[in-house]
Amino acid sequence: MTPPILEVKNLVKRYRTVTAVDGISFAIRSGICFGLLGPNGAGKTTALEVIEDIIPPTSGEILYNGAPKSASFREGIGIQFQHTSLLNFMTVRETLLIFQRLYQETERIERLVEICNLHEILDKMNDRISGGQAQRLMLALALINRPTLLFLDEPSTGLDPQARRYLWEIVRRIKAEGKTIILTTHSMDEAEYLCDEIAIMDHGRIIAQGAPAELVARYCAGGTISLPLANVRLPLAELPFPSREVNGRLEILTDRVNEGLEQLLALKIDLDEMTVHSPNLEDVFLYLTGRTLRE
Repeated sequence: MTPPILEVKNLVKRYRTVTAVDGISFAIRSGICFGLLGPNGAGKTTALEVIEDIIPPTSGEILYNGAPKSASFREGIGIQFQHTSLLNFMTVRETLLIFQRLYQETERIERLVEICNLHEILDKMNDRISGGQAQRLMLALALINRPTLLFLDEPSTGLDPQARRYLWEIVRRIKAEGKTIILTTHSMDEAEYLCDEIAIMDHGRIIAQGAPAELVARYCAGGTISLPLANVRLPLAELPFPSREVNGRLEILTDRVNEGLEQLLALKIDLDEMTVHSPNLEDVFLYLTGRTLRE
């Protein structure tokens, strides 16, 4: 049986009295996109930096292709950091060539340009490209050593919807070529669109793990039917399911949307202007981590 490309066992990282990562374990199959999610301060960035070999662990074990990480580990991975500063007086082309010289085995510059659509900006200075173009350049730099394992740390932060979707399609193409991707993001849409499997961290621990659809089914089954409060002529206490008033609308919580709609019709309730919200990964995230803002 082929071992996971990456396996994390009881990983701990402490800073004096603070435990940032508290004994997490997970395994990642080759060829998937694995999402590591969590609110601010959950420990996901620290966990990622330990896995990437940037900072040492306090304890625990990390296996790469079934064996402890060796000196060749950094040659086999690519990292797109959330924040990277490039030299302003260099062009995109010069930047790619400089980074190419840092590795023994490298991808052709022409192929990187094609994958990340950098044709139009090759001769532009690094400080003259847009945010979306900069993120595509960072992705190209992460791919320059032909990694089998790619780390993407919030790759679409700050991008407009069009640039974000374009970047997602590039990431999906890269995964289709057989690369394994570890993604951190605060965008639940991004995680649902890109990830095959997700681990949600909070307070340094993994509190849930599974495919996005599995997590939704496990923690947030059912749906919410919303309609104008004026549509409901009978006392709310007579409704056969839980409900709440929100900004002049009635939100009805039901385990089975179809049955809920049938009951509303049987009660002769007007369904004009009705909306139905099916639970998604954001609902799971808020259910597991709470709705209180963390700084």
